[in-house]
Amino acid sequence: MATSIQAAFAEHSAVAARAARELPAVLERIGTAMHGCLGAGHKILACGNGGSAAHAQHLVAELVGRYRDERPALAAIALTADTAILTALGNDYGYERVFARQVEALARRGDLLFAISTSGKSRNVVAAAATARSLGCSVIALTGADGGPLATHAELLAAVPATVVARIQEIHTLCIHAIIESLEPLLRAAEQHEPR
Repeated sequence: MATSIQAAFAEHSAVAARAARELPAVLERIGTAMHGCLGAGHKILACGNGGSAAHAQHLVAELVGRYRDERPALAAIALTADTAILTALGNDYGYERVFARQVEALARRGDLLFAISTSGKSRNVVAAAATARSLGCSVIALTGADGGPLATHAELLAAVPATVVARIQEIHTLCIHAIIESLEPLLRAAEQHEPR
């Protein structure tokens, strides 16, 4: 009889195998969209709750820092990281507005919002995506299952084919790494073509 740990690995493997068939094309398009945004002098914002907040910060760390390549820092901000802002906005406007209000303050036309929600139903993430679109920003959503209401605001949707939160979060980590792996060669190529 399989232990719960063995079952977790088996379930992960099944979800990862299906994601490997379904997600690479959209992840490639996401990397290209990020390259276009950054190459035009715009920035990337990211938000999510709980584990998705950690993923937003992880994504931004890979951009501002580096993944594999030593390269210039990339303009990216995690809307999940400033506790003073989060608690002030939660207190004054309600938790549903903690990301949308930051988008209002920081986003400019041409910027890109990474909206991360395993269910696609997180009201504050959906509100941030709607605000970003109203300001002329692109929205990329990382979700699970069918993408929920968040999918309606996203130009590109990477929906992990699962409903179990833990499995979705595990694949979101892989998606973030895969996206950055697709982005860095584009950055290298652009750098090589810059006039000296």
